[in-house]
Amino acid sequence: MRFQGRLTQWNDAKGFGFITPNGGGGRVFVHAKSFRAGGRRPEEGELLTYELGVDGKGRPRADEIDFVGKTRQGGGAPRGDSKAAPLVAAVFSVVLIGATLKGFAPRALLGLYAGASVLAFLLYWMDKRAALTDAWRTPENTLHLCALVGGWPGAVVAQQVLRHKTRKESFRAVFWATVLLNCAAVGWLLAAPGAATLRAGFGIGLG
Repeated sequence: MRFQGRLTQWNDAKGFGFITPNGGGGRVFVHAKSFRAGGRRPEEGELLTYELGVDGKGRPRADEIDFVGKTRQGGGAPRGDSKAAPLVAAVFSVVLIGATLKGFAPRALLGLYAGASVLAFLLYWMDKRAALTDAWRTPENTLHLCALVGGWPGAVVAQQVLRHKTRKESFRAVFWATVLLNCAAVGWLLAAPGAATLRAGFGIGLG
């Protein structure tokens, strides 16, 4: 017999949490390994169906877990902001490359974004792999720091290609905050008197 409930507590780093049954009663323990193979990691608030089992100590445990009304493969459908993210990253990249070619920005700045973006993609790939194998996860603060220093275009590519970190609302909010802060910082650095600060920092003339 299958039961239905909502995931009301989830520790993604440790891979376990609790389901509150829709029909009432005590919470049911759930482990990441109890989800059917080949799917994504769950998030708090999601509706699940499961078989009710017991652990070695006789406590209720959810087995053979499925998501309700959502495709599990690939991490589910991206959020609306995730669909717009590639366009934002593409426009930013074109503007930055154009500014570099026109001499308004030093080549070192373009190199910084390229290197940080590659690093961001690798960090997302490692975290995605760890999520599927119950290995040690990449801390979200590390992902955000990499985005803040210029890796956010690569992070956007990773989110789309890997279908990773596209649905968790708290993560998305902080991610877009890092994007705005980074863009604001670059805009200030490339504008007077910010351009003078940039020239001094990179030791490269812009004209």
